[in-house]
Amino acid sequence: MQHTYLRYECADAFSLTTSAATTSTSTTSPLAFLTSSNSKAQSTLLSTSGSQILGFNLRTNEPSLKISHRELLSGGLGTGKALNSNEVLCITTTKINSVHKVATGWKDGSIRVFDLTSDDMKAAKENELGLAHSLLHYQAQDHEEFVTREPLLLNGHSGSPITCLAFNDDGTTTTLASGSSDGTIIVWDILNETGLFRLLGHSAPISDISFVPTSSDLQSLNGLVTSSFDGLVKVWDLDAQCCVQTIANHGGQVMCSTVLALPSDDEVLESDGQSKRCRLVTGCIDGKIRIYSMHKSKRMAMEENMDTNENETNDVTDSEADDMSTFMGVLPPPVNVATSNEKVVALQFHPSGKYFGYIRSNAKTIDVYVVRSEAETLQKKKRRMRRKREKENKIKNNSEVKTGKKRGLLDDEEVEEDGIQQDEDTSEIIKDLDEIQASDEFEYVATIRASHKIKAFRFTPYLEKKGGIRVVCALGTNALEVYSVAKETSGDNDIFKSTIVSSMDMYGHPTGIRSIALSSDDVLACTVSKNIAKVWNVKSRSCLRSLPLASVSSKKQGSYGLCSLFLPGDTHVVIGTREGFLLIIDIASGDVVYTEKAHEKEIWSIDIKKPSGHNDDEAIALVTGSADKMVKFWEIESQDDGSDDEESSHAGHPMVVHTRTLESADDVIAVRYSYSHEKRMVFVSTLDSQIKVFFEDSLRFFLSLYGHSLPALALDASDDDTILASGGADKSIKIWGLDFGDTHRTLYGHSDSITDLKFVKKTHNFFTSSKDGTVRYWDGDRFEQILLLNGHISEINCLAIAKTGAFVLSGSMDRQVRVWERTKDMVFLEEEKERALEDMFDKVDNKGDEEGTERIMRRRRQEEAQEEDDDENEPQSEAAVKKSVLSVASGDRIMEALERADQELKDSAVFRKSQKGKGTDAKKRMINPLLLGMEPPQYILWVLRSVKSAELEQSLLVLPLNHMERLMYYLIVLLRNGQGVELCSRAAIFLVKSHQHQLVGHQKMSVPLRELRRLLKVRLTEARDTVGYNLAAIRMVTKVSAEYKSRYHVPDDSVKQDIFKGLGLGSELSQALQRK
Repeated sequence: MQHTYLRYECADAFSLTTSAATTSTSTTSPLAFLTSSNSKAQSTLLSTSGSQILGFNLRTNEPSLKISHRELLSGGLGTGKALNSNEVLCITTTKINSVHKVATGWKDGSIRVFDLTSDDMKAAKENELGLAHSLLHYQAQDHEEFVTREPLLLNGHSGSPITCLAFNDDGTTTTLASGSSDGTIIVWDILNETGLFRLLGHSAPISDISFVPTSSDLQSLNGLVTSSFDGLVKVWDLDAQCCVQTIANHGGQVMCSTVLALPSDDEVLESDGQSKRCRLVTGCIDGKIRIYSMHKSKRMAMEENMDTNENETNDVTDSEADDMSTFMGVLPPPVNVATSNEKVVALQFHPSGKYFGYIRSNAKTIDVYVVRSEAETLQKKKRRMRRKREKENKIKNNSEVKTGKKRGLLDDEEVEEDGIQQDEDTSEIIKDLDEIQASDEFEYVATIRASHKIKAFRFTPYLEKKGGIRVVCALGTNALEVYSVAKETSGDNDIFKSTIVSSMDMYGHPTGIRSIALSSDDVLACTVSKNIAKVWNVKSRSCLRSLPLASVSSKKQGSYGLCSLFLPGDTHVVIGTREGFLLIIDIASGDVVYTEKAHEKEIWSIDIKKPSGHNDDEAIALVTGSADKMVKFWEIESQDDGSDDEESSHAGHPMVVHTRTLESADDVIAVRYSYSHEKRMVFVSTLDSQIKVFFEDSLRFFLSLYGHSLPALALDASDDDTILASGGADKSIKIWGLDFGDTHRTLYGHSDSITDLKFVKKTHNFFTSSKDGTVRYWDGDRFEQILLLNGHISEINCLAIAKTGAFVLSGSMDRQVRVWERTKDMVFLEEEKERALEDMFDKVDNKGDEEGTERIMRRRRQEEAQEEDDDENEPQSEAAVKKSVLSVASGDRIMEALERADQELKDSAVFRKSQKGKGTDAKKRMINPLLLGMEPPQYILWVLRSVKSAELEQSLLVLPLNHMERLMYYLIVLLRNGQGVELCSRAAIFLVKSHQHQLVGHQKMSVPLRELRRLLKVRLTEARDTVGYNLAAIRMVTKVSAEYKSRYHVPDDSVKQDIFKGLGLGSELSQALQRK
């Protein structure tokens, strides 16, 4: 009989405030605000946090919501409630019809769009949304529905990480643009859940993407601006699906870019007739920020202006006629402020368009500029031109002054040539200076200095009193800081000063987590990193205490924590540091109550021996292993009342007393106590790859275990002390018998060093963690791997297992703690092996079909780009479809349904023919159970509806020509009956487009195509009229309701009113109702 196990799945993750500093993929949008409202109380900051998105209330500086995606394992295994094991890289938001859309880009190339309603926002504001998710039935909460909501999934990028996202924020359209590291851009329609098209042209990862504002001068252009690491900035026309301009005057990689329509002055607009300004700003690897003016091309302006003379049209060259951007200059550096030439990694406009800021790589500062109004810009330009003319006149007057030195003929000619050349250069400069430059519009006002390196920042969507702003910074220390830039009046000048408002560093570790310890009741967890330890509530995932690691003698000097454990009573934590100190910290007060210089070097491991309960005099003992080649034993005692020194306040708190020392021949890596009270043993792993076993009472040598080729970094024994498991830097796991020290089995599975190993209580099953970022579950009796748990994006350092084995905590260098909980789902090893093989084959197929083809096509495009003759013929867009396992499976399901439906039609015809002429004796044919009791056309419609909308087109491409013809027949039947009009119309139009050449050359399909065209016109017209009628009714109800609310007297029903007035009725059916 096959042995079964209970499955462990990732239920939640915590301790990661922002993943801007931990991700390896460059992105410019790890922060976003959930609303564009001007209300300060409604502002919620969203931050990427590993596999989920955290929302912070800036008014309370606390987490208010958590957005995450639950996934089902491949093959349909698992509970379907496990936290997604992938990493979210970028995020953007918009608001459509009171529904907040949160689009997230993931490392596997997928895009997920979450919908947040007004009820969700209200619950988040009142802290009624659960921030913890549990798979344990006794910890399940009723208000976790929001966390586990299924998002809209969009797949089109070929497995490349999504680097940037952008919504078209015009308030009406549902267009989303995404860029990935493979250099492609896809434009999505999130309402229809499909990709419109893919834009080709960049040969390097996309760094930033922005829609051209519709409120600017370019209202007629449905445009998109993209920047890439290939040094190019492209302006795209989405209606024509082509690039209309390429900006290539950058000095290297373009790291970031943004487009915004600047506010205009009404008085200036009325007097000068100018349109609203639109600016494109790019940040490059050379450290310069270039500013461009976005405007209509000369060709577009001439086409709109019908009175333009033909002579003016001929004066414009082809290269200038289509340019939609003009270079305005480089942003001037801050005055009297130390600056660097590091690359610009992020730049942002304030939503109001009045402020602009940018950050550089490895910098702690944000330079903030104010955008001058149009009137101020014109005044600045006039002053600059006046100073230039004065300087020009001064140079000209100085050149006319003759000196007493005699010059020869050759010298006079050379001076004359230089003067002519100088005049030519001056005239060219003056000609360029006639236009507004970047220095005329942007003025430096302040510098924000953070406490650590800034990885990303975002302006708050509101303005403070007196025109001040607030900026949220994501630091490299896994923290968020909020700064205020306010205007102060000093004399006749306005001075901007930046001050820190709040800091959110309570909810995450500044560096990687090195150790995790659980309390005796599994309620609290202590995580340790550099200079800090945090105590968490495991159930609520909330941080209770943040404990700085500093000794009592030198409180200002921090310590690097390496190992930790709870003392009995769960009121104190013992931490071993890299400096060789043992620190005892009181959880209630957060103070270090005792410090002991235990070792001269690093304390790598610590373990506790609790009393057995049989001997009342037995004390609580500790054992520590250090790099100073010593294993020391300690006892826990209570501190006595001291004299009038600083330690007198710590009376009653525990302290450690050194009792014994065991010297080793090499550095001690790990030490552990056995669990048996009758024969207590101590296991010591040293740097010479040996594991030695000693009796605890006498420290007498018992066994020496050889086998690891590299040191064993982790070891643990089972509860019954029959086996010992060890994991080493040689990537192997060895299981030893403690009776004779023999090796039972050597297990392999990890691809890097094993960092920790823990047994599940009362079993021989154990977990291992590794630097390869995985956690594996093993059976120590059958020597097999049970589960492979993925989710961390960096090496895992430590594990902690509950006393009952209900959950496992894993801490990693990515600064997050993942909670793996035991579910009721059964695990069969054969199924797990088959699933692992399927995943491996899928990766190979995807890599061969998509990535290989992608490389070939990219190489082909690069080769063709070198030939000028072939550039014009190269396509700039293609269909945004992606072949996947699900789409192929959906196509197979459609083909199977078509075959079943055809067979049902044939069987029905044969049955009717056999029963013909029998009259009343004719039998009634039984319903086919394979068609679920439906007629063949209805069954085909049911199968089409079961296919995800985003995968429908790719699934239809899988169909061969004969199946496509049969599907067209069923679509015609469904359209005749008026069933599934929208879905059938979409499928029919796509099939005609994709198989146009085959259908045109197929004479038999001419009659069905004509019938299909007629039915599509009739059914879509009916659908349009229905939508128009419903829309008119909704507008009418809204208008009447608003009128009833705005007046206090009872209306006179005898007076007839035109309720359809001003409703914008456009359909024929609504106009007919209006005439009635």
